[in-house]
Amino acid sequence: MTEQTLAKPTLETLLERARAMVPWLREQADAVEKARSVPPATIQAFRDAGFFRILQPAAWGGYEMNPEMFYRVLMELGRGCPSSAWNLMILGIHQWEFGKLDPRTGDELWGSDQNILVSSSYAPWGKARKVEGGWMLSGAWPSSSGSDHCQGGAFLGARVHDEQGKVLDMRAFLVSRADYELIDDWNVVGLAGTGSKSVKVKGEAFVPDFRAHSIVDYSLTDGAATYRLPFNHVFFGAVSAVIVGFAQGMVDIYVEHMKPRQNVFVGGPVAAKNPFVQEKLGNAVLLIRSARARILQSIQEASEYAERNELVPLDMRVNHFLDVQGVAKDCFSAGHMLFKKSSARGIFNSNPLQRQLRDLLAASNHVTQNEDDTSALLGAYLLGQGVPPGVFELPQAS
Repeated sequence: MTEQTLAKPTLETLLERARAMVPWLREQADAVEKARSVPPATIQAFRDAGFFRILQPAAWGGYEMNPEMFYRVLMELGRGCPSSAWNLMILGIHQWEFGKLDPRTGDELWGSDQNILVSSSYAPWGKARKVEGGWMLSGAWPSSSGSDHCQGGAFLGARVHDEQGKVLDMRAFLVSRADYELIDDWNVVGLAGTGSKSVKVKGEAFVPDFRAHSIVDYSLTDGAATYRLPFNHVFFGAVSAVIVGFAQGMVDIYVEHMKPRQNVFVGGPVAAKNPFVQEKLGNAVLLIRSARARILQSIQEASEYAERNELVPLDMRVNHFLDVQGVAKDCFSAGHMLFKKSSARGIFNSNPLQRQLRDLLAASNHVTQNEDDTSALLGAYLLGQGVPPGVFELPQAS
């Protein structure tokens, strides 16, 4: 593939490029899983198509688009190779994050090369110590997807405490690539191809203040409206969007397999005429389309406030939190429904249905898909119990 023009494409152009890649991605999905890493050629294809620029600020050559555009591309690519689409999701969402940071961060990273990528592991497993002009960070973080492709460093999470040990904030710190090592411990049942190695900081790493930000604090920032959206909504929504693609990929494969399939029992209908096959397919599609609609509606609702330079209200953010975190539950249910109706054929390693289901299973366990706790959070909020500190607001503000 040749590099696309840097002129800002339309959404339909981006979707056309994504759809054109799906057959190619599906063909290589088994090899990606076996290699436990997405090949550089795939990352380059995503780069050439402009996918990494969708959320990148215009100051550094990006398209500065609304996250909805990124979500729609992920929903297409997830149909082909879940691990490859997951890498795009993780490595592509960080460009949006730079729009909320001090511009010096983007200047440092993209001053000479606007194609450099960064990885992440936001779980607060590290220790952050405040020093003059910045922070000293130490620790190890699991599951940094696509880290082999990232020379720009990694966003790593840590809690900030006061002198009495009270949690004040949870922050992300952009650590330089030279300051950490990768540990190849990614041996998993699903999404094996994402290459989600652990990150271990060498001793302590210095991170300037301008390369750190609060994951919890939500305030308006200068610049384009897209960067006025809440961090957890945009990031969690991206995970949910790619999961919708995984589930739609199961539908694609299931339809292809069932159309020509004959029933093994004499006198039974061909699979496509079996009412139970039809019913399971219809209900699976209903669940997937409902999940997709929730994601798009929530980002559209939030964007209306961002366009007016207003904060998204707390009550809406709480509802959106559940909208996106309930996606994997619906999509995995849909995928399992189809897998069960594929009979014994589905269990063979040669059948892509089982890999797609395992990838759905792994994605369903991601922290952004915790619908149980989030359902309780919304219920408590509706019953007047407020929200837990450190989720939507800084602890001291609650």
